[in-house]
Amino acid sequence: MRTVDARVIAAAPERVFRHASQVETWPRILPHYRWVRLHDQRQDGARLVEMSAYRPFGFLNWPTWWESEMWVDEQRRTVRYRHVRGVTRGMDVLWTIEPHQAGTRATIVHEWKGPRWPLIGPWAADFIIGPVFVSGIASRTLLGIARAAEARDA
Repeated sequence: MRTVDARVIAAAPERVFRHASQVETWPRILPHYRWVRLHDQRQDGARLVEMSAYRPFGFLNWPTWWESEMWVDEQRRTVRYRHVRGVTRGMDVLWTIEPHQAGTRATIVHEWKGPRWPLIGPWAADFIIGPVFVSGIASRTLLGIARAAEARDA
């Protein structure tokens, strides 16, 4: 499974990167995030991050949860995640923040072999989990990051 969500944001890359990498602020600026908990930081610079978000379906908010290792590279303006707990265990995520003529292009790429469910695991990843849940949450996250970065008082 591979999903790519991208958005051009009318703000400087530094501002977008700040909002994208400071995940502890996400519940304040992203209405679909329930909570984010930062755990220990390791010697290699990785942080253990526990996250929970809603995936709306009309009037129903489906709760999701996962735990990831997170690496922030300020020089390259990238954030990498490796999901280590939850249904999406084993998923790799890469955020890239790049200059664009209109400000910034923010891209989130999720790659995953799918859950270890016999027969239906890859199918579930490709046709349900990736496009419906992962991309559904990522596109809302990019929209919220854009709104925060574009705000005059951001």
